[in-house]
This record gives sequence, structure tokens and C-alpha cells, in this order.
Amino acid sequence: MDNLELRAEADALLAQLIGASAGSARLREDQWQAVAALVEERRRALVVQRTGWGKSAVYFVATALLRRRGSGPTTIVSPLLALMRNQVEAAQRAGIRARTINSANPEEWEAIHQEVERGETDVLLVSPERLNSVEFREQLLPRLAATTGLLVVDEAHCISDWGHDFRPDYRRLRTMLAELPADVPVLATTATANARVTADVAEQLGTGVGDALVLRGPLDRESLRLGVLKLPDAAHRLAWLGERLEDLPGSGIIYTLTVAAAEEVAGFLRQRGYPVAAYTGKTENADRLQAEEDLLANRVKALVATSALGMGFDKPDLGFVVHLGSPSSPIAYYQQVGRAGRGVDHADVLLLPGREDEAIWAYFASVGFPPEEQVRRTLAVLEQSDRPLSLPALEPLVDLRRSRLETMLKVLDVDGAVKRVKGGWTATGRPWAYDAERYARVARQREEEQQAMRDYAATTGCRMEFLRRQLDDEKAAPCGRCDSCAGPWLDPAVSPEALAAATGALDRPGVEVEPRRMWPSGMPAVGIDLKGRIPVNQQAATGRALGRLSDIGWGNRLRPLLSAQAPDGPVPDDVLAAVVTVVADWARSPGGWASGSRDAVARPVGVVAMPSRSHPRLVASLAEGLARVGRLPLLGGLAYTAQAGEHAAHRSNSAQRLRALAASFTVPDDLADALAGNPGPVLLVDDYTESGWTLAVAARLLRQAGADQVLPLVLAVAG
Repeated sequence: MDNLELRAEADALLAQLIGASAGSARLREDQWQAVAALVEERRRALVVQRTGWGKSAVYFVATALLRRRGSGPTTIVSPLLALMRNQVEAAQRAGIRARTINSANPEEWEAIHQEVERGETDVLLVSPERLNSVEFREQLLPRLAATTGLLVVDEAHCISDWGHDFRPDYRRLRTMLAELPADVPVLATTATANARVTADVAEQLGTGVGDALVLRGPLDRESLRLGVLKLPDAAHRLAWLGERLEDLPGSGIIYTLTVAAAEEVAGFLRQRGYPVAAYTGKTENADRLQAEEDLLANRVKALVATSALGMGFDKPDLGFVVHLGSPSSPIAYYQQVGRAGRGVDHADVLLLPGREDEAIWAYFASVGFPPEEQVRRTLAVLEQSDRPLSLPALEPLVDLRRSRLETMLKVLDVDGAVKRVKGGWTATGRPWAYDAERYARVARQREEEQQAMRDYAATTGCRMEFLRRQLDDEKAAPCGRCDSCAGPWLDPAVSPEALAAATGALDRPGVEVEPRRMWPSGMPAVGIDLKGRIPVNQQAATGRALGRLSDIGWGNRLRPLLSAQAPDGPVPDDVLAAVVTVVADWARSPGGWASGSRDAVARPVGVVAMPSRSHPRLVASLAEGLARVGRLPLLGGLAYTAQAGEHAAHRSNSAQRLRALAASFTVPDDLADALAGNPGPVLLVDDYTESGWTLAVAARLLRQAGADQVLPLVLAVAG
């Protein structure tokens, strides 16, 4: 078959894929170049093209052509479930039999394995996390490597730790690439890679830029109109959105930086009569599916989403993307706004930056690859163990939060220093070097990206050109459409009524604080005899907080008050008044002491304060104020023991926090006497709670000292 015949066959397959009539569809020249390289030359190709360019068309057309020529099934490594669902549906339209293996369908894995072996599957989509599964790596991965006809790495920027969305699971692809026969083509695709990331991805894939076909196109999105609205505060931003959302074209996505903000914004917009849904990493899978379907069918005006919806959601007629808060990377921002305008002529993209953005950036920047001493400590623990150690078994021995510990182990696994086996992790004994210079360069790159986002919001030049230059697009030029090129198209003014509604929503105080009910695993191994379920008579009750540090309402007020740099002082009057409102609402809620329900707790008999090294005056004055307003006795406070260290074990895992806290507090004699003389529930007052373990330890002590119940009350919930 000559080149012209292959091209005609490819175009016919494209028509099937997009549902067009025969002869009415034709691959663009750069798409055809990629398909020909994969099918005719069996090459490795790296494609960096804008969102909506048609990368999936390349690998589905190539798959069909290769399968007709006797090749094995295509394996697509794809990062998000939303992307997988869209791709499976697209493949079926072209007669391509596609299946997916991911965390949401474990009950189907065995049947899918058998279908692959029988040759009944044309495309197998695999989440990158599966690459790090022991069973997958040992059983299915070798068979895939032996039978795969085409390997596709979608969203390939995830391979690079220079990229905005580095995922260590992707590094496992090195193993598969090394085992692929030399004539099996490989396609890596991404829309968000600058020159540095492009080179790094090529290196990580083992292709080498000189050996691979690199197709890098211009990144302009002619349908997008970019703008920035600088509004005074969170209330004005929320009010503007509540008034102007109906003016935005079609349906779209409203991105927030945190889960709390997404839920807060979605709740407010629903109160204003808009059909919207929240979509975050904490949203149940069934609810995510429903939200996606509702947006695809235009049953909702918007999804209010975190970056959980960042990649792969395919709605060609998406009319707008609004960011309530600025992402920390212009590359991440370009990717998220690229969801809009893929199949329509015009779509609006708006950034509404907030003063809380940088505090959120700082938090996420603090959870990168750990310092060398923590890595060496983890390796030493594994080397000294005579058996594999699971994450719960490691936590009492390693001072790292679980998600950060797991990410670190995955990197060490790829580097060959540790190995994941059944039952946990083991050390390999192979030498390992901590690449401090590289990690420092990555950290500097993150700081440069943050500055670039500040510059993007402030620029008077073309915004699309700015983003394209951040992605090293050599053809970047003024777009003629953005608010800098063509002038603002939306009025930033908000009505007094809308502002009052937004202010009221953001000022509404009160967040439930769920108590800890189970001790962390592995505590006896470090000499602390606490395990299993916390006895009911030692647990705290469900408590209350004024707000979350991550929300855009009370969070903006509480962050500066509770920061480590904030001067200690009495609780501000407005904050105390809001806490009093929280307590009053709590009392009237079902089960509250003023609710009149049969299962209501008794009225608190007094107030107990937690000790605080960072905010002692703040906590003491809050306890005193609550006792005064509530006409309750101030029973006293817990005290630090001589063994107490820096008891917070800040941002560590649960086992390490409890290890630091277990012997840190005591009930002084005067407080013990007061509890004995005032049997009943007590309000336990503290500044904030991050993990819940301080409150759990304090509640256990107070209940052992005679308190009937412990009702935690804090200013803020961290996170």
C-alpha cells in the first residue's frame, strides 16, 4: 500500500471517529505526519500541541490502522477517569473496542485481562497508578509489553518533575519502554510543556529528542478571549460571579484552589438560583460521573471544581472558564483554560485573583520532595526491617505525612533504592544519591512560575501571547481578542444587594469538627500502648470551628490571625462575637443542649482552655470571653508536661503526631478538682485543629478526669 492509499484509509477512519460522512473528514498535515510516523515507520513521537488540536484522533486512527495490519492492542496510559470515559466513548464510535483499568473498576480487571489475552480488546487504557501496583507490574505489564502494538503516553508532561503536574507513577514507563520490542511505536502527547519539560519528557521516555519525531505546534487558541478582573476582596468576587454568571456564554467551569472554596462557592451560587455542582478530589465517584454528565448535557450552568477536573474533561462546546483564585503556574493555567472553546467559535476565560492565593501556593510548595535526612531515615528503617513495611507500619517510624511518604517511596522505587512488594515496601540495598541540586532547581522553577502568574495578572500586554511565551511558543504574537488587546468586555461593578448576599454567605460562621475514633496503626511499636478503636467514653464529641483556613470567607480573616508570624493578643471582638454565634447555633442544632430533643447533650458546665505556645493570650481570652458571655465557669486549662516538645509535629502523619502528643499534656490538680465538682460536658477551647489528634488526646485526659463529654470548639480547621 502506498502513502496515498494509507492516507485515504486514515481519513476514512477519522470520519468514523468524529461521526462525519465518508470523504468529509481529513487529518491535518501535522496529524497525518504523526500517524504516518507511527504506522509506516514504527517510530517514537513526541507531540506537543494545543488543547483541541486532535491528539486523540492520532492515536485512535493509528490504532485502527495498526490493528488491521496485525499489530497487538494499543496501551494508553491516561491520568484521569474523566479522560478515560471520554476516550472509550470516542473509540467505540470508530468501531475500536476499548477497555479501561483504573481504581474505579477493580471488579472488572480479571475479565479485562482475559479479553486482552484473547485479542478481543483494541485499546487498553491504564491509569498511571496501576503501573505501581505489584500485581499489575508482575502479571499484566510483562504481557502488555510483549503484545502491545502501540504505546501512548497521554498528558506526558506528568513524567517531568519540571512540569506543573509531576506524577512519579509515570516514571514506571521506563520499565515498559525498556521491554518493548524495537519496532513497537510510541506516542507521547501533551498540550502543556515548555522547552525544558519537552526535553525532560523525551529523556524520561528514553526516546532522545534526536531519535524521536518531535511535533511542536503553535499554542494559540483562537476561540478564547482572556481577561482578568481585579476585585477588592472575596465578597466582591463572589458577588460579581453571582450577578454575572448568567451573562457568560453556555455552560462552563469555575475553578477554585481548594476543596473548601469549591463547596463554599457552589453553595452560594445554588442559593442564588444557579444550577451548579461541586467537583473536587473529595467528591464521590458516582457524584463525579453525574456532575460530568450534567455538564455535558448542559443541565448545569457550571461545575465548581478544583484541579481534580484539570485534565481530560472533553466538552467541545464549553463556553467559559472562570478562576476564582490564581493557579501557581501559567502552564497549569493554560491547560485548565484550554478546556473551553474547543468546538465553538468564542469562549470567555476570566481570572479573578485573590489575596489568599499566595498562602495556598505556599502550602502546596511545602509538600514537595522531602529533605535528604527524612529520605535517609526512611531508607534506614526499611533496611533494618526483616519484613516489608506498609505505609501504616512506616508512619510511626518516619516523620512524613502519608501522601508525601507514598510519593517519595514511588520516586525511590523508580530510582531503584526501594521496591514495592506484596505486604509493603523493602529496601534494595542499591546505592542512592540525593539530587539536591535538581530539587533546588525545581523549587526555583516553581518560584519563577508563581512570579509569572503575578505578572500575568498585572500585564498590560496581550495575555494569550504571555501564556504562549511561558510555553516557549516561538510563534507567540498578540491575539487581538483579550482584554489588553481589545479592551475589557465585562463590567466589574456589583450591586449593593449582590454584595450584601455574598458578604452574608462568607460571614456565616460554623464548621463541624469530626472527632478521631481510631488510634493510628503501629503505635505499640514505638512504645505507646494505644491501638484500635478509641473507647467511646474517651472520645471527643463532634465539635465546631468558626471556619476553615482554606475557605475564602472566614479563612481570609483567620489566616493572618493564626499565622506563626502573627503577634499574640486578645481575641478580636468580631471574632469572639462570631464564635458566640457558632455556639448558639450549635446549641439549637439537633442533639444540641438547647434543641429540646430527647437525645440532646446536657448544657456545658464550664469552659476548659488548651495550652498554646504560639497564641497563649488568644486562646486564653477566647476561653474567658466564651465563659463570660455564656455565663459558664472557666474551669481552668490543660498544661504542658515536662516531656512536651514541639507537640504539633506540623504536617506529619497521624502516628508521628500522636507519638509527639501522647505525653505532652496533663490535667492540673485545680482543673481535676473543678471537673469532679462540676460533672457534665465541658467546652474545650483551642485556636485551630489540623489533624484532630491534639483534641483527641485532650478529650481522653479530660474524660478520664471526670468530664462526661468534651465539646471541642476552635477558631479554625486547617485544610
